[in-house]
Amino acid sequence: MVQRSGYRLGELCWADVQTPDVAAAKVFYAAVFGWRYEDLPTPDGRSYAKAFLGEDLVATVAPQPQQGNTNQPAHWNVYFATDDARSTAEEADHAGGAVRFGPEDIGDTGTMVFVEPPGGGATGVWQAGTHPGSGRHNEPGAFAWAELITPEPQAAVGFFQQLFGHEVTEYPQDDGGTYTTLMVDGAEVAGVAPAPEEDGDDEDGEPGSRGWQVYFGVSSVKEAVLSAVTAGAEVLVEPEFDDDGGTIATLKDPQGGVFSVLQV
Repeated sequence: MVQRSGYRLGELCWADVQTPDVAAAKVFYAAVFGWRYEDLPTPDGRSYAKAFLGEDLVATVAPQPQQGNTNQPAHWNVYFATDDARSTAEEADHAGGAVRFGPEDIGDTGTMVFVEPPGGGATGVWQAGTHPGSGRHNEPGAFAWAELITPEPQAAVGFFQQLFGHEVTEYPQDDGGTYTTLMVDGAEVAGVAPAPEEDGDDEDGEPGSRGWQVYFGVSSVKEAVLSAVTAGAEVLVEPEFDDDGGTIATLKDPQGGVFSVLQV
């Protein structure tokens, strides 16, 4: 069991989903990952759910911000750990990106910022208070990996290096592009990949589109896909082997949230 009580600067520490139907999303992800929930109120009178594996908090399922009567598809967010959210936000502009939200204190749990690197891809930044991040990592039912698909991969890598001091490893691809991993103390923590040239301007989370793709660990991709389909998911990328021999698949939940599963 890979339990975590804290995260270093520049590590991915958290993922959450914003969805038009919290109740339905809870049922779906419980079927796929075995999550249990604790419901809490939001300031606008709705509710969000903390998702647990055993006693460890691993994600939240939250309602979308109220924007008229139009519901957008569900969307997964990822967060990098920082020691100082306000300093990170100030550095984002100098690094060629932009601040899209915050910094904002979330009670005593921590401080949140959303920044955007060159080329796009809203990226959460989290300064821990009482909430350090996911209580488990890279195991079945827990956040395991994320990668940014962007038309400006070199600029995005430089942006994250300036914010977090990441080292990098580059992997040449068969199509002539390069897959870059961001590293903290020699460990790979996230990926950056070039968006296909034919990709449009949408950032909708579909395979090959721009933005962050989130991965959760599972003990069997085949069983996870079967559970997800039974619960109403659409399979976007059938199970396949990655370069390290692991099996991955990409799914869309019934509310439109796109995520991948990775056999760990």
